[in-house]
Amino acid sequence: MTVPDGVSSRTVSTDRLETHLLESGAEDGDPVVFVHGNASSSRFYAELLADLPEEYRAIAPDLRGYGRSERRPIDATRGLRDFGEDIRALVTELGIQRPALVGWSTGGGVAMRYAIEHPKEVASLALLNPVSPYGYGGTRRDGTPCQPDYAGTGAGMANEEFIERLEAGDRSADSDASPRNVMRSFYLAPETELDPDIEDTYVDALLDTETGDDYYPGDATPSENWPGVAPGEGGTNNALSPKYLDLTGIDEVNPKPPILWIRGAEDRIVSDTSFFDAGYLGKIGELPDWPGEDEYPPQPMVSQTRDVFEAYADAGGAYEEVVVKEAGHSPHIEQHDEVLSALTVHLDG
Repeated sequence: MTVPDGVSSRTVSTDRLETHLLESGAEDGDPVVFVHGNASSSRFYAELLADLPEEYRAIAPDLRGYGRSERRPIDATRGLRDFGEDIRALVTELGIQRPALVGWSTGGGVAMRYAIEHPKEVASLALLNPVSPYGYGGTRRDGTPCQPDYAGTGAGMANEEFIERLEAGDRSADSDASPRNVMRSFYLAPETELDPDIEDTYVDALLDTETGDDYYPGDATPSENWPGVAPGEGGTNNALSPKYLDLTGIDEVNPKPPILWIRGAEDRIVSDTSFFDAGYLGKIGELPDWPGEDEYPPQPMVSQTRDVFEAYADAGGAYEEVVVKEAGHSPHIEQHDEVLSALTVHLDG
């Protein structure tokens, strides 16, 4: 794995996990921990780490089952707690106290979980296109599930061909479901074109995703409710299901770290019109037999997040929403300078 100048990698042993990480900056600098998203790794942060001011000690671990970290099963019923506890064990091992947390997508959910359970140990939160605090898929705006068994969320909604191509280490662009084309179509805004070398690097990082019932995407359960599949109990996609993930308690934490919410204006993954949400796919005719808006509406993910952050502000916290134009699900890659500037101002504050 190649990384930019100023960024190094190593593996750290904790009482939970052999954790591979990237790092930059001064060892005695203000600590910032970067948490990556689903089907990715710390490598997606490397360019940001390289350009972060040197007064920060930046650390980006690979979560369990991703990148070069140890493969340990993910208990979905704990709602991302496995990841959060792994990170807490890592910062303890490194002697870090009260880091700022930066979380992208699923990593944003991990960062919120960490803050809910250890509020005195978090200096600030920067969330890049984070998962809705109500979990991913299958809920109305107030978080009420569309189906009693949360059908339409979790691992059963993952694309089988994409999983097969992940397992095969496919680096081609000969299918819409190839990892390269999924990254181009959904991680990035349509107009974004990456340098071929860096694109290859990100594809390799994406392919470092462990697959299976305990990893990505997890196991699934048949359902009598539309669209016929409900979450199982293992793996990341099930851990994101609203059956297990509820981060709405963020508004009750004390003390309340300042929140910077950065999102790409053209995100197609975490969106009120998400191409990975059963309700939206049904509405546009991509999933058959959709029961309609009254029974299974698209999940308004961005609106839900804003509602929860407004409640956070009403309870005495502070948040800022930054919408990055010409960016999709990965604004830190697509509009690097703009995100770096906003993040640096946030951290300096």
